[in-house]
Amino acid sequence: MSDKNTRRKFLQYLGVGAASCTVTSCNEQTSHQAKSPSVVSDQIFNWKMITTWPKNFPGLGTGAEFLAQTIKEMSNGRLNIKVYGAGEIVPALEIFDAVTAGTAEMGHGSAYYWKGKNPALQFFSTVPFGMSANEMNAWLYHGGGMELWQRAYKPFGLVPMAAGNTMVQMGGWFNKQINSVEDLQGLKMRIPGLGGEVLRLAGGTPVNIPGGDLFVSLQKGVIDATEWVGPYNDLAFGLHKAAKYYYSPGWHEPGTTLECFINEEAYNSLPGDLQSIVRNAARVANQDMMLEYVARNNDALETLVNEHKVDVREFPADVIEKLRALSEQVVADVVGSDPFAREIYDSYQGFLAKSKAWYNLSERAYLNMR
Repeated sequence: MSDKNTRRKFLQYLGVGAASCTVTSCNEQTSHQAKSPSVVSDQIFNWKMITTWPKNFPGLGTGAEFLAQTIKEMSNGRLNIKVYGAGEIVPALEIFDAVTAGTAEMGHGSAYYWKGKNPALQFFSTVPFGMSANEMNAWLYHGGGMELWQRAYKPFGLVPMAAGNTMVQMGGWFNKQINSVEDLQGLKMRIPGLGGEVLRLAGGTPVNIPGGDLFVSLQKGVIDATEWVGPYNDLAFGLHKAAKYYYSPGWHEPGTTLECFINEEAYNSLPGDLQSIVRNAARVANQDMMLEYVARNNDALETLVNEHKVDVREFPADVIEKLRALSEQVVADVVGSDPFAREIYDSYQGFLAKSKAWYNLSERAYLNMR
């Protein structure tokens, strides 16, 4: 049997196995299942997924494609999802509203892009100086984070799921050196989410533009700097051709969760087994993206440094400490007047505090020893 057929049968097996789980034995069982019309059906569903990424862009766009293909294989072709890149149906930063309206059944992006809807949504993407990818997933799946995320998206008629993580990102590409906090003054930088608000407090100007526009914006001086993801994606966009300095670490995005979100009415129209397949396929895609970034970033960094002679630098310690202090202020502003935002962040921070104790004894100790 070919590898492809073996994988297909395995995924179909997973789908059937997932469908047999009960409410008491499966993770992430929600009230949505109670509304499903039946447990199993032969009906064929054809959906659209719209994304914030360029079509088939490495890691991000291909992650959306992987999710769609996994759902198709696990469902034996009963749920088919066609993926559209940014701008093919709606602009990149309008997909949230489009899925709410039913223009497409699914969206693929990251929660910090929707901070205009509710600033608290950013906590389900990434927090500066916050959780790593593994910690974020542990909070979502086993620390109450997913239930809070579902409550946060409920008013918009959406069902959210984690569908990838970029791991720790790079600090970004700059056309001038950052040697002090003063060098951030007046800096126009593409940086979304809470990290953008930190830059604003530091005297810079955050700009939120889609990934597909980054190279031209940086090259033409519309922005002075940009963060994107890390070596794998940055090399694919050719950002080394538009900026001179590549800074580390990604203080602003220590483990960014990518999401798929589903129109609630469309989700509830699925039979129970397909709902379970979608949830479990999202978990497979979430894990696969993390592993791909670990594998690909190494090679891409070597290419940037050895072939393109990129100047890789670390942010000075005093700059990092200033950004850390400003991050605490930004978070305090978000949770200060919103009880639900406070509930989300208390859960997030409480889980992080417990995680730190174990990580310091295990992961950090091992890496320092190694």
